Amino acid sequence: MAERFYATGKRKTAVARVWLISPGSGQIIVNKKPYNEYFERETLLMIIRQPLELTQMLNKFDIMVNVKGGGKSGQAQAIRHGIARALVVFNPELKPMLKKAGFLTRDPRVKERKKYGLAGARRAFQYSKR
Repeated sequence: MAERFYATGKRKTAVARVWLISPGSGQIIVNKKPYNEYFERETLLMIIRQPLELTQMLNKFDIMVNVKGGGKSGQAQAIRHGIARALVVFNPELKPMLKKAGFLTRDPRVKERKKYGLAGARRAFQYSKR
């Protein structure tokens, strides 16, 4: 009987719902596509694998992910956060290792809102003397 471990990962406006299915073969499915098909850049694939490589669990789970919002980079980081949290649900003894690596901390940085009277969040319109 396959066991499932669920967690949610977030980054900027991206939200990833992650299921670890044990036992598995190391297959990672993101939005019903293999993860290397969904994310083209090698750096994003590496980001997703980080918590699995740290805990030596790379081929122990099948991972299913639904991810929404944000861009590809934010989505990859949300998936990393979700995988790390799901690994803690699977085995709480992994928590200190994952926390030390910074994978359990939700990155709070988000885009600052634009203010009225300005061109952007802080950028003023160009000053004209005449």
